[in-house]
Amino acid sequence: MTPAALFLSHGSPMMVLEDTPARRFLQTLGERVGKPKAVVAVSAHWPTQVPAVGCAAWPDKINDIYGFPPDLYRLVYDAPGAPKVAAAAAALLGPATRSDPGRGIDHGIWSVMSLIWPQADVPVVPMSVQPDRDARHHYELGLRLRPLAAEGVMIIGTGAATHNLGDYFRRPADAPVEPAMAAFTDWLAEATVAGRIDDLLDYRVRAPGATLAHPSDEHLLPFFTALGAASGGRGQRIHHSMDSGVLAMDCYAFS
Repeated sequence: MTPAALFLSHGSPMMVLEDTPARRFLQTLGERVGKPKAVVAVSAHWPTQVPAVGCAAWPDKINDIYGFPPDLYRLVYDAPGAPKVAAAAAALLGPATRSDPGRGIDHGIWSVMSLIWPQADVPVVPMSVQPDRDARHHYELGLRLRPLAAEGVMIIGTGAATHNLGDYFRRPADAPVEPAMAAFTDWLAEATVAGRIDDLLDYRVRAPGATLAHPSDEHLLPFFTALGAASGGRGQRIHHSMDSGVLAMDCYAFS
């Protein structure tokens, strides 16, 4: 069964080239979820003041990465856009929403979609986050997108279950799991399965290790839009792994 929404941790873009547990999982995910009519991909790497959607018919691949091997920049992922879906999303999100015909797909989007649907045959509409707004704001954006999800458009939030890059760059790849990160990711999974919406929206206060797991909110904000887009109000963790003991690559499905 195709879920209404997913939350995918994208981690380092090197996941596209290097063998990791998360990469192996994403390579099998396409078979499990099928091919939706289109994807609205809410990316932590597109910050805006007000909600925005990309409405290009053929969005460019944005190489918003620095210092990586040439093969990563040469990677071609030329999925089509979905202007009609973008227009419908903008109408649902409200009159303040901006439509951007020049917006491409950043590495938070192409890194995961190129593994899930490598043939680039699923149309994609990028959607922004508002880092100055809170989890509830992003959850409410997801609520507004429920009619699209009900019509076979998958809402994908792409960010990170934990995102403390300061700790990540200080640690070797085989570092043991930081206990605070384990506590946070376990809490997130348990609250999601139980449908504890209020706890999740107030995660900064209620979740253990929240400040260490997310020094800033932007990489978890897409999670809340995916959560809101699913009518069931619950989800399940469908993948769990940890890079360098601190960067959680967890993925969630919401029905």
